[in-house]
Amino acid sequence: MLGSTFRSNQQHAGLQKLSALAGITHSSLGPNKKYKFIQDDTSGESTLVCSCFRIFENLQLTCAVGQLVYETIQAHQKVYHTGSGCLLFLAGVWSRAALECLHRGISVAHIISAMSEGMAICLDVCRKNSISIESLCVAKSESCTATSHRLGLHLSKKPIVEASQASCHMQGTTRVAHKTVNGSGLRKIKLSRHFCEAKSENVSTVLQPTRPDITHVAEGLSHGCVDAMNLVLEASRIQSQCNQQDISCSTFDVGRVVTCVLPGLPEEIACVLPGCIVPLSAEQALIAHHLKEQHLKVALITGDLSDTYRHLGFNRPTGVQCVNDHPDVSGSSKEEEWMEKFSTLLSKLEVNLILVSGVVSERVILRCCRHHILVVEKVKVSILKAFADSTGAVPVTYTKQLSKHCVGSGAKIEIRNDLSSHDRKVSTTVNISTGENSELVTVILTSCVHGKLQALEDQFWACAYRLHHMLKDKVLLRGAGVTEMLCIQHLQKQARHHVRHHTGHVQHTKTGTTANPYRGVVLHLMADGLIDYISTIMVNTGRFSKVSARTAVNQQLQDCKESVDIAGKFSQLFWEGEQDASSSMKYSEATAVEVYDNLSVKQEAWMKALDLVFLVLQADAEIITGIDQKADGRLENLLLL
Repeated sequence: MLGSTFRSNQQHAGLQKLSALAGITHSSLGPNKKYKFIQDDTSGESTLVCSCFRIFENLQLTCAVGQLVYETIQAHQKVYHTGSGCLLFLAGVWSRAALECLHRGISVAHIISAMSEGMAICLDVCRKNSISIESLCVAKSESCTATSHRLGLHLSKKPIVEASQASCHMQGTTRVAHKTVNGSGLRKIKLSRHFCEAKSENVSTVLQPTRPDITHVAEGLSHGCVDAMNLVLEASRIQSQCNQQDISCSTFDVGRVVTCVLPGLPEEIACVLPGCIVPLSAEQALIAHHLKEQHLKVALITGDLSDTYRHLGFNRPTGVQCVNDHPDVSGSSKEEEWMEKFSTLLSKLEVNLILVSGVVSERVILRCCRHHILVVEKVKVSILKAFADSTGAVPVTYTKQLSKHCVGSGAKIEIRNDLSSHDRKVSTTVNISTGENSELVTVILTSCVHGKLQALEDQFWACAYRLHHMLKDKVLLRGAGVTEMLCIQHLQKQARHHVRHHTGHVQHTKTGTTANPYRGVVLHLMADGLIDYISTIMVNTGRFSKVSARTAVNQQLQDCKESVDIAGKFSQLFWEGEQDASSSMKYSEATAVEVYDNLSVKQEAWMKALDLVFLVLQADAEIITGIDQKADGRLENLLLL
């Protein structure tokens, strides 16, 4: 028996590697994330990380499964900026569930079929138990005053530095469109090498007349990052002020928000300011002082600003060699010639500000400085679009494409020496704006610990995208494990129902196909994976041991038969932990904030996790058994990638 188990494990090494990789990020789940140091054995350098995505970004992944995992969470992080830890954890526990099914002799086809049905059950639970932000905002508006007076609670742990006296609060309630539910049955399985993002069809994106008061709802989306959510709310308020004449605006445009990281300053100095604020070097600062308060002509470059840059997808012709009849005897390089032509063109067009989405070499920056031209690199493409809309500039890929029709006007530069960093490499910060209603907002992030800045920036963007998706989806899910508990309850119910009605003979569905005889076993294992996820988060709060967390979850599942009961009772249990009655009561009152999750983010993380398991499972099966192209019967049980 031991030998057969060992051979089975060796055959499905991909699932084992996926499970092992998922175990790396267990400590990054939940509101109390732990910092980790990752050290390079070769150079001795180290980096400080506290998220699943950053951990994998700094690891040297040598196996194919590791590369696949990294590409999956990278694609998810690029779109949602949150939920990568949940994605990878569930991929790990469900890969162990698939391994257990294989050990029990369940075929790959039956595993995929039953797990797909289990995912459909979970997605249906999420849709049916989602809460509209309209009802949440109304309830919070009625109770926030009494709660604040009784408990003295405020969203902000420390004051935010106000950038403008004109920033206004988002108040009032409005009618919010309810979510449109897709009534389709099982989810169609789509496996992709790079897990390309698809637009969600589960929620309505109809614009509403006005914004609701989202302050107290956003508190439940902070997931422990209260200070970061405060900055997000301030940025949202500044944007809403710019749109106060546009009553149809009900979204938070994260595309027009940028972060400016300044090391060496206390974290309490973090603030939000209108406009696009960037740090400059000493040479660039001199040019900024020369250009301040002038109406500038701006050029927008998408990509790197260099002579060797080529757009994505460009392929150089192979085997072609350029021959010149007049050899160059001057000794000037191609880069020097390119810079000379570039500076001449800019002088002809009278351009004095260039915004580049890519990187710019130090030589190009210095050459532009000599011609009194300010170059700003690493500008978000969405920010370039904002400048294009407000100045009339046309973004181009190459400098040769620049013409008078591509140059915009109306940009301004304001020097902000008061936000200068203690780092000697940075002497000045400037605010580049295009007018009073540009909607551009910059969040200044500071810390005396240089290695912590990346984590603070990640926390801000996670909160920003949670708020963005909340306003886009118009609905939320109950967090702190409540939604997962509802899914566990339904999965276990379906598993028990299958066991009671399975009599041992072959069953057939309404369509005439053979029913899955292992449906109950697989659904039960999927539910166990969700239990492991909840208990791990409970352990990370520091108020539970692993055993007591699983015991508490199982006890709640036995005691609560209705979803309404389990939502209320488990939420209270999650926050109380293993404390005495008096301390539990005090802690429960101090953390009376309802925790929420985004519907679209959670659904996408779960589906990507299961797709990742299916892809590795499928690859393992093909490596072990191979594919006989002549045998059509075998192909019916395989998902072709």
